[in-house]
Amino acid sequence: MDLQKHYAKTIAGINSMLTDGIVPGFSYVIFEGDDQLKKVQGNLQVRPTTEPLHDGTLYDVASLTKVIGTVPVICQLANEGRIILDFPLHRYLPGFKDENPTLRNLITHTSGIGGYIPRRNEMPKDLLTAALLTQLKVGPNLNRMISYTDINFIFLGWVAEAVTGKPIQQLITERVLQLLQMNSSSFHPDPQRCAPTVIDPKRGLLRGQVHDPKAAILGDRCGSAGLFTTIDDLTKYSRALIETDLAGQLESWNIDDMFEDQTPLDGDHSRSLGWKLFHTRGKNPHLVISHTGYTGTWMILDRQTDSGIIFLSNQVNTGTDRQVFLKRRDQIMATYLNEKQ
Repeated sequence: MDLQKHYAKTIAGINSMLTDGIVPGFSYVIFEGDDQLKKVQGNLQVRPTTEPLHDGTLYDVASLTKVIGTVPVICQLANEGRIILDFPLHRYLPGFKDENPTLRNLITHTSGIGGYIPRRNEMPKDLLTAALLTQLKVGPNLNRMISYTDINFIFLGWVAEAVTGKPIQQLITERVLQLLQMNSSSFHPDPQRCAPTVIDPKRGLLRGQVHDPKAAILGDRCGSAGLFTTIDDLTKYSRALIETDLAGQLESWNIDDMFEDQTPLDGDHSRSLGWKLFHTRGKNPHLVISHTGYTGTWMILDRQTDSGIIFLSNQVNTGTDRQVFLKRRDQIMATYLNEKQ
């Protein structure tokens, strides 16, 4: 298949983000079976100075960490019988006193956990950990609606640590990155290989340092963000997930569950194990999985047709209106799904 021609509108939309100054540059891959199109274009950064982008750049993929790393680890631990998704969080983290939310609630963002912690981003690691466990409460949305929040996956990382004795980022490194030979991917990358994100008032230009403030504080105990990876490594991960059950690290039913609604809610709510579900159109409509990252990253994977799109950028480096990017991103994702027909 001529992917350049078949996805012409999708590619045009991606290119327009660069020409309109919405992203500094990008790396993307579109694949279908054995056919693959890869493009690396634009700048590595535009602030504080302009620097050209090069192939092999590491991106802070932000919340893609959830589905690339934490979800596979949780599935592995469930397969090993070390955790049960329908058991309460309190069973694994007794410091969280509410006995109602389950691990399934966490992984589908139906836990209803929320609350405000004053000066959260200025706390040291131990105080932030204690505050998240004791100051957040379960609200009325438990088992009633989806409310996406990082805390669900921070808690899942702590559950994994509780049953293994290893912090979640070490588990992701050992159980996902190393086994898939994602050799460039890291939670502690070489800054010179990384695309910078923002200029932080206190930390300066973030290059090789995680953008998310909670992840910066929690370090290796954060399962919601923190991973740096390349377009080639993420392509390797994506193909392994939908083609080989993550190189045999997961069971086929784990992947089945990722492509089916897993919320404990009535009806179809388009959330699986960490992933958001989209419907394709055309002669054979089916579900595909997707996730986004705050820094300017996103991906869509289709197991049924062995296809996907992976887009990496450091959009936050531009300092431009984020809502403009989000609107354009969503349009491009919709265009891609339409062109899949």
